[in-house]
Amino acid sequence: MTELAAELRGAVRGEVGFDVTSRALATMDASNYRRVPAGVVAPRDADDVAAVLEVCRARGVPVVARGGGTSIAGQATGTGVVLDFTRHMNRLVGLDPATRTAVVQPGLVLDRLQEAAAPHGLRFGPDPSTHGRCTLGGMIGNNSCGSHSVAWGTTADNVRELDVLTARGRRLHPGRDWAGAPEGLRQLVEGDLARLRTGFPDLPRRISGYALDALLPERGADVARSFCGSEGTLGILTEATVRLVDTPRARALAVLGYGDESAAAEAAAGLLPYGPLTVEGMAADLVPSPAGLPRGGAWLFVETGGGTAAEARTRAETIVRAADVLDALVVTDAAGQRALWRVREDASGTATRMPDGTEAWPGWEDCAVPPARLGAYLRDFRALLTAHHLRGTPYGHFGDGCIHVRIDFDLLSEAGVARFRRFSEELADVVVAHGGSLSGEHGDGQARAELLPKMYGAELVTLFERAKGVWDPDDLLNPGMLVRPAPLDTNLRFAVLPREPVPVAFGYPSDGGDFAAAVRRCVGVAKCRTTGPSGASVMCPSFRATGEEAHSTRGRARLLHEMLAGELVTDGWRSTEVRDALDLCLSCKGCRSDCPVGVDMATYKAEFLHHHYAGRRRPAAHYSMGRLPQWLGWVARTRTARLVNALASVPPLAALAKRLGGIAPERRIPHLAAQPFSRWERRRERGRPRGRTAYLWPDTFTEHLSPSVGRAAVRVLEAAGVTVLPLPDRRGTRGGGAFPRGTRRERACCGLTYLSTGQLDQARAVLRRTLDLLEPLLPPVAPDPDPDPADGAGYPPPFVVLEPSCAAALRADLPELLPDDPRSARLAARVLTFAEALERLAPDWTPPRLDRPVTGQTHCHQHAVLGDAPDRRLREAAALTGDLAGGCCGLAGNFGFEKGHFEVSRTCAEELLLPAVREAEPGTVVLADGFSCRTQLEQLAGVRGRHLAEVLAQALDGEGE
Repeated sequence: MTELAAELRGAVRGEVGFDVTSRALATMDASNYRRVPAGVVAPRDADDVAAVLEVCRARGVPVVARGGGTSIAGQATGTGVVLDFTRHMNRLVGLDPATRTAVVQPGLVLDRLQEAAAPHGLRFGPDPSTHGRCTLGGMIGNNSCGSHSVAWGTTADNVRELDVLTARGRRLHPGRDWAGAPEGLRQLVEGDLARLRTGFPDLPRRISGYALDALLPERGADVARSFCGSEGTLGILTEATVRLVDTPRARALAVLGYGDESAAAEAAAGLLPYGPLTVEGMAADLVPSPAGLPRGGAWLFVETGGGTAAEARTRAETIVRAADVLDALVVTDAAGQRALWRVREDASGTATRMPDGTEAWPGWEDCAVPPARLGAYLRDFRALLTAHHLRGTPYGHFGDGCIHVRIDFDLLSEAGVARFRRFSEELADVVVAHGGSLSGEHGDGQARAELLPKMYGAELVTLFERAKGVWDPDDLLNPGMLVRPAPLDTNLRFAVLPREPVPVAFGYPSDGGDFAAAVRRCVGVAKCRTTGPSGASVMCPSFRATGEEAHSTRGRARLLHEMLAGELVTDGWRSTEVRDALDLCLSCKGCRSDCPVGVDMATYKAEFLHHHYAGRRRPAAHYSMGRLPQWLGWVARTRTARLVNALASVPPLAALAKRLGGIAPERRIPHLAAQPFSRWERRRERGRPRGRTAYLWPDTFTEHLSPSVGRAAVRVLEAAGVTVLPLPDRRGTRGGGAFPRGTRRERACCGLTYLSTGQLDQARAVLRRTLDLLEPLLPPVAPDPDPDPADGAGYPPPFVVLEPSCAAALRADLPELLPDDPRSARLAARVLTFAEALERLAPDWTPPRLDRPVTGQTHCHQHAVLGDAPDRRLREAAALTGDLAGGCCGLAGNFGFEKGHFEVSRTCAEELLLPAVREAEPGTVVLADGFSCRTQLEQLAGVRGRHLAEVLAQALDGEGE
């Protein structure tokens, strides 16, 4: 291994990674399979690819080409050298609008091609749901399709010419009329023309096996088309010329409701004569909430195009009239269509969990039958599931007869794996009986290649083997795929995981308390690897900043998987590889909401840090910022805020403090408030309590750093008729651990800073103390579901939390860290944000009208945990116009202040937040409810962001800008 790595480093200019992290990141794709590679090479150009092939051929080491790693059948995994094309060979080489073609490198992400083609009114036709991270090379390797294949076909239909390197180093340029054919291929085809003319089923989504019928003379002897779908087993693609199609100027989306998916499937084929762009189907099981969808238990998403919006709508309405539906909806606005398409695209992840939380897996992800047979096939499919006591919910490309389904196979036990094999063999027979293909989009890989003789017969499969031998006589390229395959029930990625749950601190209620089950949530869909900024998504800011797989949610989950497996990562919770990958996780919680399967990397990071540093010295930042409530409480008690501010303004002293505290030297230490919020709260004049009441939570940031936010919130809530009560505290004595001895004022705390640094023992102590303090306010009674806002009866006063991170910690982290304490759930249920409090407690109140545009950013924890719909409604009521940016500000609590994180922090801010603020017109209100967001704006842009409470309070007081 060492000699191979050294030889490769001497032969290529790209990166060569034979370290634990590089190998661990490539053990899996989005399938059920796992193989440990010898190493990973990121070639810079075709010469690097040729050099890798030469070295590996001499040593007999297999080579596997890999794009976005989203393959679902296992074909992007291997035991030899993995070629990662996403790092360097990811360019759009050229785009010619006149000929409607583009020249691409294999690592180019599809969305980047679409963005370049869009200004010319063009696009690449195939568009898998992974379009934000799948690569053109991977699409060619799998012959990918996507939702628009009824209009524009598969990838093979849109490829013109290829540049390919064979395993023996020949550079070929496959195209039509035998162009680029390796020696012997033509003779092989011409010697078996009859079999090639009769052995392939005639259906639009036949992806299984090699497309040798594309080499028939009546089909143009198209070597490039025949190469598509070969899954990296014939040659290594280094460049491709692809066809572009005209983008309709306007689109409409008709959503048709049916009783069940069989009814939807039977209707799909009848819609094809109307020339739709898509006919997609999905059932209600995959929709977390049917809000916005027409009535029904399953739906067809039928998209139409036209030269004008009216033309597109007319075509959609014609389809609605022609369809026999329970209900229908036609959507013409772009935002509404995007929202509906997100429901469909996320199904590939949503389907990995049954409604009751049971895990479900790929393996029979994309079988295809003739569209007219789809309804009958689905009935047989359902019957087979029932016979094997399995569950799955079909969805997918109904117009092409191709369905996707995740099935609740038990792949953790011998009996479950045996059932997986029996079901696979029997389902293959069902597919073939309906004239179908085992793969209709994602390729065969290890999942289906073993069963290809059922579809093609032994003689045609032997012909496939001979074709592989013509292209790759040494069987160097991705061996075990398509021909001479490994059994479909071997190399399962779950086999290496521990069978018993490992001891953990969090409760993981959605995963039965099992950390391994939580890690298994990541199936490799890789939505976290989306490279372009999105206002609707937060995940994953560190990946977008660095472009490194290790800094994606998927990459971190893969390393945690290998940590639990113990084969590659051998030192468990003490692993430096896992620690380093998690180091740039901002704990933004974006994956908790944006990941289709709900991976919560912020929680996993806290869990890991808790174990990693157990009994050991922690980084300085964990003491300085992780225990921030202690230090700021001490400053408040000693009334030394002004002194601390003065000392922090002296550059040498500030530099020393930052060095000792593990703080980035580029950062300025924030000023402390001379008067904490709670001191002002105790001294302020109060009127007679009236109407609804609420407790205002004095979080650490509002208390010590931004008390103006607390004062503003009190002003607005009381103007709305809500009586604001101070949160109770008490004097107490604590000794040892995180709490120094002595008498101190005990205050409620959400434990956020301890959670984010993985100091979970301290977090538990802080939260238990908080629950003890608030216990008199947490009666074990259910609130009135319909309280009367006028008299305040029937609903205990809620806790209004102004800092989004603190609200998220109380609502989500508290019950997961203390799941056995019933007070946790009671407190979490009573937490409201500022906007939620106004909406619930003062529904008839009208805020002052500002008539101002706004900019800024929705806090990432608000996006991921709390939701911002009440905030948007409050802004609308106050005539604050415009939308806030998405993403993450990059400061993320302690993250952006920690030494070594400044550049990543700034890069995250430059993605959406800072450009939005810079481009805002004069007079725009800059909103930032989080202290981190306001600090980032101040320190990087010199702009003062304000909490929504401050903006409304200023308007109430009639102050000018």
